[in-house]
Amino acid sequence: MSYEPPTPPPNLPTEVVNALNEPSPNRLRDVGRYAEELAEHKEREVRLEDESPEGEIEERSDDLPDDVPTKATITIKEINDNRYYYWQWREGDKIKSKYKGPVNPDG
Repeated sequence: MSYEPPTPPPNLPTEVVNALNEPSPNRLRDVGRYAEELAEHKEREVRLEDESPEGEIEERSDDLPDDVPTKATITIKEINDNRYYYWQWREGDKIKSKYKGPVNPDG
């Protein structure tokens, strides 16, 4: 029985496909995790850039700490197979974040 390799997406550049054909399965899984995290990071940056203009008054969440701006959004980060909520916002060119709590406090 012969197994065919997966077909890459048509919009993926040839040099990326060739580079991905070389590493071991473990390295490919690392690349996949990194690619997912990088995509989430870039999507957050776009969301933060698209937020309402500075100075617009928004209702402050009851659980929003004093040192977290109202423009902050909540994101989930996975660390060592555990998921945590973080407040995240943009300050100039930097993305800032502050720990909020576990996604599943009972787990």
